[in-house]
Amino acid sequence: MPPAKKRPRTYDPARTRAAVLAQFDNVRAAVAGLTPEQLALPTRLDGWTVRDLVAHIGMALTAVHRALDQPQPAKADAVLLDWPFGTSGNSAAIADFTRRLAVDHPDLDAYLADTDTGLRALLDAHPGTRLLATSAGALSLDDYLVTRVVELVVHTDDLNAAVAGLEVPYDRQALAACTRLLADALAVKAPGGSTEVRVPPYAVVQCVEGPRHTRGTPPNVVETDPLTWIRLATGRLGWKEALADARVSASGERADLGAYLPVMA
Repeated sequence: MPPAKKRPRTYDPARTRAAVLAQFDNVRAAVAGLTPEQLALPTRLDGWTVRDLVAHIGMALTAVHRALDQPQPAKADAVLLDWPFGTSGNSAAIADFTRRLAVDHPDLDAYLADTDTGLRALLDAHPGTRLLATSAGALSLDDYLVTRVVELVVHTDDLNAAVAGLEVPYDRQALAACTRLLADALAVKAPGGSTEVRVPPYAVVQCVEGPRHTRGTPPNVVETDPLTWIRLATGRLGWKEALADARVSASGERADLGAYLPVMA
């Protein structure tokens, strides 16, 4: 008899909204101090400068506005965990839109301030149950905001990697939500119960086909920290590189996750 399906993880809507706003505030504060030379630096995103990356972070939040401007779908036809697997198909269009935004908004501070003001007004005006048409299908506003947290955290890490000495902080709730969603996405991509993936203090998931662990110490265990996990899950860091640098520990014959990563690209 197959194991019962786990109930999908839920996210507290108030905490999610607070996390979006807090992480965006962190980004805005850091970007305000960047020089033109720093904004012209390359990033680990192919062909993107820091200026492009900052414009994209704003775009990730104005996406809420664009989605709310569209007619409301008749019903939800997607779940939150569909989203990580539907992001790569629009990469070319997203890159083109991002570069146009960077050109059209030379004053990034003003652009981000307007984005913040507009987002706060939208969140005050719309209930979390309001359905939005997204790249993954029709999701509630509450669920879509969880995806915005992921975008903010992942691209905060990209910013920190691009600018020497820059240390944009991570809101704890934002980092937790990003870690959990990407860990749950791995469990969807590699279903099973033979391997336990631990990302303390935020997430533990069972995945990979094979003998299911029921009690005691699991025979196959992978453990890493949240930022390393996020980099692995989004293709910023390779599995073999992470092992070689001791940024991840893996024990057991089914603890090689290389074939399942990244889960979101």
